[in-house]
Amino acid sequence: MQRRHALKAASAALALSGLLSLPALGADTIKVGVLHSLSGTMAISETVLKDTVLMTIDEINAKGGLLGKKLEAVVVDPASNWPLFAEKAKQLITQDKVAVVFGCWTSVSRKSVLPVFEEQNSLLFYPVQYEGEELSKNVFYTGAAPNQQAIPAVEYLMSKDGGSAKRFVLLGTDYVYPRTTNKILRSFLHSKGIKDEDIMEDYTPFGHSDYQSIIAKIKKFSSEGKKTAVVSTINGDSNVPFYKELGNQGLKATDVPVVAFSVGEEELRGVDTKPLQGHLAAWNYFMSIKNPTNDAFIKSWSAYAKAKGIAGHKDKPLTNDPMEATYIGIHMWAQAVTKAKSTDTDKVIAAMAGQTFKAPGGFTSTMDAKNHHLHKPVFIGEVKGDGQFNVVWKTPGPVKAQPWSPFIPENKGKPDEPVKK
Repeated sequence: MQRRHALKAASAALALSGLLSLPALGADTIKVGVLHSLSGTMAISETVLKDTVLMTIDEINAKGGLLGKKLEAVVVDPASNWPLFAEKAKQLITQDKVAVVFGCWTSVSRKSVLPVFEEQNSLLFYPVQYEGEELSKNVFYTGAAPNQQAIPAVEYLMSKDGGSAKRFVLLGTDYVYPRTTNKILRSFLHSKGIKDEDIMEDYTPFGHSDYQSIIAKIKKFSSEGKKTAVVSTINGDSNVPFYKELGNQGLKATDVPVVAFSVGEEELRGVDTKPLQGHLAAWNYFMSIKNPTNDAFIKSWSAYAKAKGIAGHKDKPLTNDPMEATYIGIHMWAQAVTKAKSTDTDKVIAAMAGQTFKAPGGFTSTMDAKNHHLHKPVFIGEVKGDGQFNVVWKTPGPVKAQPWSPFIPENKGKPDEPVKK
């Protein structure tokens, strides 16, 4: 005991005299914030994005890190609580001193944190499709804008290959992303000659689980003569009871196809997909896409998931679109930090313009030089019996994002780049 006290005293004295350097926790790392719901209604979609960030950080650290330092993840759980997202964002920036944050899924969570990132002049990388109608100096949007997902999906449904739909059900969770996306889609449908009486619009709250009456309404609406399709912007764990009820009531894709914007491989994990075969999803990536870059991405994720014992993925590893968008965003940020030789927000923003990355989706993704959005390909996939997607349509190459939709008249003349503050 006396010897231990003597050693402690000697160490303290040496430290005070500068002869012994005691390492400060995190002094030799670059901290990276991870802001995703690990509990609550959105955990079904967001938890895997947290793990994607951690895997990518490990990849970068294995190659030497950045600027001679290792990356260190700081993970918080805003628990599908929208005001808590803002609190956790502020904590990451002001207390944990992170250089960048990767996070959010719903637009209401992104809207909650946006003032925090702008006030603190910090960086958020947002990896999920959204409604557009926003540009911020402090956000890089690596998911799809409406013209990179919603508009092409509806165009496909109206085409001969997509079933020549003439009536549309716009069904969503009741918050900003579905309502704004459907405002854009209604205007787009009007431009194609579809009248209001041929558009049904309905919303359910987050966490909604009883879709019996809504599916019955859709069946009635679709029985009134014209070919009908459903456009789903349902988010989170509500997708499981929605798709189960679709199967229960026998609403088949050949009768009324459903195209989803927030359902991918992960959300279908807990659903019997055999009755859902032929229903659609529109994304910028599917796990089933065949190319060497995607093969390597899936292999890396599978190995990581197995090594870490990630729930669900240990035995059945799946990749999806927001995972790919997260992966692209982190690597682009790392490239920008290397180019800027700094993690300073303004220097990294300048270095992000025009960054490119060979994406698992099979194309080179480019960060637009002005509007902080990725140029992304668009894919439409049919649900298969094993929960994967068969790609039935795709764009010839990456599509440039339109953050301000031309189908909202008041957007005319808005600048296609964030205002520098």
